[in-house]
Amino acid sequence: MSSAFQPGPPSLANDSSMLSRRFGKEVINYYGGGLLNRFSFLRGDAPFLRRAATSPSARFVALRDLNPLVEDARRLALFKLDDVKPLFLNSNSSSSSSTGEGGEGGLFEKTDEERTREFDSTRTSPLVLFLGLLPEGPLGVELETSKHGVVRGQPFFAVDVTPKAGYKEKAEEFVRKAEGKGYSVQTNVRTMTLDPEGAAILAQARSLLDWNARNSFCAGCGKPNLSVEAGYKRVCPPTDHAGASGSSPQSRDDCPTRHGVSNVCFPRTDPTMIVAVVSADGQRMLLGRQSRWPPKWHSTLAGFIEPGESIEDSVRREVWEEAGVRVGRVVIQSSQPWPYPSSLMIGAVAQALPDGEEIELLDRELEAARWFTFDEVREALRNGTSALGDPVPEGYAGELCVPPRQAIAHQLMLAVVEGYLDLTPKI
Repeated sequence: MSSAFQPGPPSLANDSSMLSRRFGKEVINYYGGGLLNRFSFLRGDAPFLRRAATSPSARFVALRDLNPLVEDARRLALFKLDDVKPLFLNSNSSSSSSTGEGGEGGLFEKTDEERTREFDSTRTSPLVLFLGLLPEGPLGVELETSKHGVVRGQPFFAVDVTPKAGYKEKAEEFVRKAEGKGYSVQTNVRTMTLDPEGAAILAQARSLLDWNARNSFCAGCGKPNLSVEAGYKRVCPPTDHAGASGSSPQSRDDCPTRHGVSNVCFPRTDPTMIVAVVSADGQRMLLGRQSRWPPKWHSTLAGFIEPGESIEDSVRREVWEEAGVRVGRVVIQSSQPWPYPSSLMIGAVAQALPDGEEIELLDRELEAARWFTFDEVREALRNGTSALGDPVPEGYAGELCVPPRQAIAHQLMLAVVEGYLDLTPKI
């Protein structure tokens, strides 16, 4: 059984570092380990973004209602500039997206400062995100930046093609053309079949598009706000051209977000703990099941980390609340982005206290919880895995079914039964 979903960045390819010798090789979970260099410090550089977006090597992934357009079950559909250009040509919009009006398809034609001054809350256009540059590959190009010299790589962007007021017909036409080429919209969020790089790109794009959609109004004053920094921040403009007479915009009431350090809205990530709990004697694992899950299907325990709570404290609290089991030592094992909508699953291994293993479903969140032997878990990992909602694998008669290898829960169970608690060097 393989413990890693994908090889991860090149720096880990032949890793024999002191940390790996002590703790084992780094686990790269599904949705993680993307190879794109995000170049976060270039998101406000409109000339660079325009050059990148209009480069012949630029590729765009498209999402409708947060569902990606795919070539097949394993590959995201990748579109060229000419494919997405009709979404922006002749658009009179520059208010709600990271694009400007005019120019080559209207992509990043204006700076964020210009778009803020010209803000019109009644005009909308599809949101475009800068995902980053793929540093290696035959389609890499050299791109001039405003302050950081020349960078090299293949540009990747994401575009929201959800039909909305202002560009509904254009978005619908884009999807129709894509489907005419054999592409489809992947609507089953439980399907985790994309290749590793496609999965990482989807996690980044889906979470950011969802965040922008949920935060189109300012948290400080409730007025419409503006997406800037290529989709990674939102600001509350001081003026609005909507309904203004002539060329002078209307001033908006003062907003607390325009002052001090809280002058922008940043994307959020919701930290969530997920844990494989091992018995005090190191021979069994605690797994739980919810009532909506298929028969025999169990998984590791999980829950949101609350404000003012450490990861370790949240593990101890959640395990006790859900199963009545008290744990002591907690160790972080790996993590997994989970873009539904924007969680970060922080995987841990914890050990129950000798006098704290009795199961009691205190908060009634679980239908059942049970201790399984390592042998039972091993058998389920080998032959009894399935995605939530899928049938039990044909011919499998075991008493335990578990999530597929793409899930961090699977990787936590696998780490434990393959010797994570062994103190000897791993490589």
